[in-house]
Amino acid sequence: MSEPIIDAHHHIWRQADQPWLQGPTVPRIFGAYDAIKRDYPVEEFLGDIKNTGVVKSVYVQTNWAVERAIEEVDWVHSEAERTGWPHAIVSFVDLQSDNAAEVMKAQSRSPLMRGVRQQLHWHENTLYRFAAKSDLMNTPAFRQNIARLEEYGWLFELQVFASQMADGAALAASFPNITFVLEHAGMPEDLSKSGRDRWLEGMKLLAQQPNVNTKFSGLGTFIRKNDAQHISEIVGQTLELFGPDRCVWGSNFPIEKLWTSYADIVSAIRNALKADEGMRRRVLHDNAARLYRL
Repeated sequence: MSEPIIDAHHHIWRQADQPWLQGPTVPRIFGAYDAIKRDYPVEEFLGDIKNTGVVKSVYVQTNWAVERAIEEVDWVHSEAERTGWPHAIVSFVDLQSDNAAEVMKAQSRSPLMRGVRQQLHWHENTLYRFAAKSDLMNTPAFRQNIARLEEYGWLFELQVFASQMADGAALAASFPNITFVLEHAGMPEDLSKSGRDRWLEGMKLLAQQPNVNTKFSGLGTFIRKNDAQHISEIVGQTLELFGPDRCVWGSNFPIEKLWTSYADIVSAIRNALKADEGMRRRVLHDNAARLYRL
């Protein structure tokens, strides 16, 4: 029998709440996305995961308007009450903002709250750029506000490129009592030898921090397909650095739905984890259960 799975990174949304899904289609890091410019409700997610072994899930913020960060959590919580899914929430908080403390306090009303993601990834390629600058995590305001996560026992989902990983490792070292989860296995966007070497060096720095974990999610983002060999290589190298107790898996659905099915993503990660049942159990279920208190 296959091990149970926790999807530690997925989304649900109503198109009307997503500024980036409204109006003309503009270039995105994951390519053409007309197919997902629509509602993606819990019911469709449950259809996608059918017969895959997924037993619980973690919702990760979907870029509602900044001023609606509290409302996003309230809505997801109401969906969980209505359907039983998702089982945990990672919200958005602008950690540069003067009102970050108030936003966190309001979000904490939901017992499903487990962490915060503010997307920090910055790249020389403007198509890949999200944050306003590469070193946002080093500002006094950001550091003052990220420290507040410890008060709630929340983790921080760190989304950076290789060029930012040294800063990310230093951030984790500065806050040893906060758990960090590196999104998308560090977003290896440059598949050349030099690009992969830079990614690997940055991953080594992050892995040296015992409070940094990583997530096998979004691995099709830059190749825009579900490639078993590509996934296996990234998973293998990452496991060597972080070990099987600091890795989790997430589908990144419905983004990955642009090029593959949910069942095929599950198959790819299972194959990448090979025949080691104990390791599969930890990466696909137990580690996420611990990190997100499920």
